[in-house]
Amino acid sequence: MKINIKNFQVQEGDKVKLNKWPTRVEPVYSSKKKYHKHLKQQVDELSELQQLQYASNDYSVLLIFQAMDAAGKDGAIRHVMSGINPQGCQVFSFKHPSATELDHDFLWRTNQCLPERGRIGIFNRSYYEEVLIVRVHPEILHSQGVPDGLVDEKTIWNERYDSIVDLENHLFRNGTRIIKFFLHLSKEEQRDRFLDRIDTPEKNWKFSAGDVEERKSWDKYMDAYEQCLSATSTKRAPWYVVPADDKKNARLIVSQVIVDTFKSLKMQYPQTDDKRQQELQSIREQLTEEE
Repeated sequence: MKINIKNFQVQEGDKVKLNKWPTRVEPVYSSKKKYHKHLKQQVDELSELQQLQYASNDYSVLLIFQAMDAAGKDGAIRHVMSGINPQGCQVFSFKHPSATELDHDFLWRTNQCLPERGRIGIFNRSYYEEVLIVRVHPEILHSQGVPDGLVDEKTIWNERYDSIVDLENHLFRNGTRIIKFFLHLSKEEQRDRFLDRIDTPEKNWKFSAGDVEERKSWDKYMDAYEQCLSATSTKRAPWYVVPADDKKNARLIVSQVIVDTFKSLKMQYPQTDDKRQQELQSIREQLTEEE
């Protein structure tokens, strides 16, 4: 299996038109058995890399997942990160902001959840909601407590893009590597998944009437995503547009991007100096004498 992750990366400066990005590509697996084999290999490799990251304690990694409803964010996180040590990984899902969060700037609540060095942070939705759902529903913007003189819908989105890019550059300079995934689902596939959630009793809990209401704004969301991806995909914090109509294929692509990014960090286990070696040998002798 060979996945060239650059095929899915939005290059800095690109003007994204999502109708030119596929929601389905030729699978990189030939059977369900092959899929499980490939995924296990990547999960095992990622587990080893995460252990190295935890031990070296130099870099933190932030994974951001954005998508339309039913695109498979939860499943991708669950399957790809299944081998990760829970001590080194944290998952956050951001819903409607609280009153306290609304009393701060739009980046404040997610900044509280950024990963420490040596750890992986996962945002299931993120600060990008502030230029996606808020752009589609501008009434939210006017309820956020920002002074009226600072809310100009002609300029505020570019201002927020600038704030996001500034934040991500700041994090990069301080050792955080950010990987951003947009799971690109077709409207037809979303419909089929919604119907499946309705027709399958054990999936009923996943469905709400609000999902259908948001679907009515599909074109507005696509426009918001296009503007967002174009403005905020950089060399330091790239966006990956992952075809999501095939969940298995999407998970393999996501896992390959994460593994390749980890490998690029060229991490090493902490080196033991001569003084430490002498200390360890002394302790070893003490333990040996107990036999």
